[in-house]
Amino acid sequence: MRFGAYTAVLHDKPVAEALAVLSALGLDSAEINSGGFLPAPHLPIADLRSSASARSEYLGLFAAHGITLTALNCNGNPLHADPEVRDKHAAEVHEAIELAALLGVRRVVTMSGLPGTDAGAALPAWTVLPWDSAYLDARDYQWNSVALPYWRDIQARAADADVHVCIEMHPHNIVYNPATMLRLAESINATHVGAEMDPSHLFWQGIDPVAAIGALGDLVRNAAAKDTRINPAALVNGVLDDRHSRVSAGSAGAVSLGGRYTLSAWPENSSWDFVAVGRGHDTAFWTRFLAALRAVDPDMAVNIEHEDAELGQLDGLEFAARTLLEASRMVEAAAV
Repeated sequence: MRFGAYTAVLHDKPVAEALAVLSALGLDSAEINSGGFLPAPHLPIADLRSSASARSEYLGLFAAHGITLTALNCNGNPLHADPEVRDKHAAEVHEAIELAALLGVRRVVTMSGLPGTDAGAALPAWTVLPWDSAYLDARDYQWNSVALPYWRDIQARAADADVHVCIEMHPHNIVYNPATMLRLAESINATHVGAEMDPSHLFWQGIDPVAAIGALGDLVRNAAAKDTRINPAALVNGVLDDRHSRVSAGSAGAVSLGGRYTLSAWPENSSWDFVAVGRGHDTAFWTRFLAALRAVDPDMAVNIEHEDAELGQLDGLEFAARTLLEASRMVEAAAV
């Protein structure tokens, strides 16, 4: 297995410096952003698309640091009701597949997307529980009229390029758990569309990620290492907590999600938080998680995604890497 990090957390550093940070932590894999919600400071897309020598030089940076480029990340909403967002994100997923093939990278990580409730909708809408037929009508429109045609096309593009598109099962998307991942895969006869196993979004839904790996089997094509801590506030408000506040597009620290949309501010006294690997679940869990991934694919790449607001940029990466590598050593010892 390969262990590394998604370099978006090191966005303020040149790519060579970011790779040096990963290498110093004992990591040997990198996942690089290529578009979607976030910019791509570590990926000179135009140069790489147009020049074989630029691609060779770029990959040489990774080799010089003992790092393998294992995935491009293009998380966005390619099914958004707003065409300004939808068209941009969908085009960038197409571009990521093409660029991955040129670079010899076999994985593109993205989200399944979320449409509006009907053809006239202006905003995406997530049906949490379709308890009456209006929500079923919205769900059927989202899947049958929007998502399945898009993902059949992605399956065809990915198969032509021999690149696997790995869906992060993320709430506020049509695919957010194993059941919806299996539904999509079966509906499009997937061979080159599968799952990215990010346990952080599963934890707060009450899903055991190890059981999820067992349910999905070889549909799991890539993995993220991100933890979640369930807080005492969940006993009062549950995990479906909407106490987020608006952040203006021009304010300091605002993260654009495309068009006029920005990331909202996290609530105080939150029901749950994303934390560094090992701060929500102990090394014993991560050992079981890695063992389950190894059983699916001994060459699986597992890349840290650092979103722990309580730890600094490098402190969070170091904490996560230490936990992940210790769990890896325990898996290897058990396999001997």
